[in-house]
Amino acid sequence: MSLNDQPYVLPMNFALDGDVVILHSAMHGRMWDTLKMNPRVSINWTLGEEIAWQDVQVGCSYRVKSSSVLIEGTVEFVDDYDEKYQCMLKTMGQYSDLPFKFNEPAIRNVGVMKVHIASITGKIFGAKATTPWNKNQ
Repeated sequence: MSLNDQPYVLPMNFALDGDVVILHSAMHGRMWDTLKMNPRVSINWTLGEEIAWQDVQVGCSYRVKSSSVLIEGTVEFVDDYDEKYQCMLKTMGQYSDLPFKFNEPAIRNVGVMKVHIASITGKIFGAKATTPWNKNQ
């Protein structure tokens, strides 16, 4: 829960590194304060936007073909400069094959968190599963 006991959801860039999800943000604000009070988190990724239905005239039969992943875990705040640098390289590597560099103020001033995965589940609706996620891959 957040500071006012209201659930708080925030879209974020991430990197998946084994059984850890790497996140980054400013080191202040509502999310940072909330996680300092309670480091337990849930993360959701959902892909899909194609509509499917059983009967075109029955509203309750409509669904979105989708794949989703739900992770529950605990946040660890990363303070070590070199570890933060490596985490940021992994995050950028999630989105691009380009080589990246970061200047010292950028690393010192970014908040880096590792979410240690306690549980992970996935669901596919309306499509065949091709490759299940394996925590040991």
